[in-house]
Amino acid sequence: MSRMLDEIRQQPAVLARILKTELPRALKFRAVLEKRQPRLIVLAARGTSDNAAQFGRYLLEITTGIPVSLAAPSISTLYGAKIDYRDALVIAISQSGESTDTNFVLEQARKQGALTIGITNEAQSTLAKLAQQVFLVRAGKEKSVAATKTYSGQVLVFYLIALALGGDIRVSDLEKIPEWTAHALTLEDEIERLSERFRFMEQAVVVGRGLNYANAFEFALKMMETCYVVAERFSSADFLHGPIALVEKNFPLFLFAPSGVTWPSMLEMIHKLCMLKAEMVVVTDQSNRALPPGLPRVLTIPARVPEVFTPIPYVIPAQLFAAYLARQKNLDPDQPRTLSKVTLTL
Repeated sequence: MSRMLDEIRQQPAVLARILKTELPRALKFRAVLEKRQPRLIVLAARGTSDNAAQFGRYLLEITTGIPVSLAAPSISTLYGAKIDYRDALVIAISQSGESTDTNFVLEQARKQGALTIGITNEAQSTLAKLAQQVFLVRAGKEKSVAATKTYSGQVLVFYLIALALGGDIRVSDLEKIPEWTAHALTLEDEIERLSERFRFMEQAVVVGRGLNYANAFEFALKMMETCYVVAERFSSADFLHGPIALVEKNFPLFLFAPSGVTWPSMLEMIHKLCMLKAEMVVVTDQSNRALPPGLPRVLTIPARVPEVFTPIPYVIPAQLFAAYLARQKNLDPDQPRTLSKVTLTL
């Protein structure tokens, strides 16, 4: 049995555990942030955690109005630049808590008096010791090299941070996320069958926009590291401004298509891809009743999910597809070549 598949299936329980233990922490931390509202938020991460940070950027700006920047650690670690983090909230995200350059950013920020948060799965990690406030993903040991449950856990923690910052997030909605995630897992058999069609795929494009833009990055990363597919990722807006020229008949594209404010641009793209006879797979849910009739490959999560909460349920089909596609290609998704669980960079 694939450890990656096993860990994908654990996610409803992991998410419920995070809510039980970290929601009270977020509500308590809200009192600190009310007295010390940051003028800027800086996120520092690598790899899958960086994709979670990309989601955090969208969510925090949308729900709080505070500007958010993604740190480029090499600016400090290689170029020696001195960044002014005063009055900022600096958040470092790392599954292991041992990402050297991410920890360096956090350490420098704290020395300058910034408020610091660490998001990690390891309570005894360097990151957990450096940060003033620590949110634990509580995913248990993630044995597969390809991160799945820690990604969704990190995304959930960003909802909690948005709540602590006074963002327009309701606890009652957060409590539904494990259930919506469980609904997404019911697509597993359908996804296993679908993966066979793409057994010989060598290149692909993944498209998402807004809150699901990060999922486009994460889905592409999973296909690259577990299936060795050259996968590019775009927002629908950027894709229409040039890269769509590479699409020809049967070219594989994967789209995250929730209802809501991003839907009109996604619909425009779907119409164009239909004209080009591309090989599309659309991930959506029962809230989206405006899909063009006749689309042959639509993965519909059997639940009505508000757009702001779609990223975690929507990434589940992506993770399952990567795991099953690796199996179709006779590859081991748990041990991708040349990769290890912890990567140290400067």
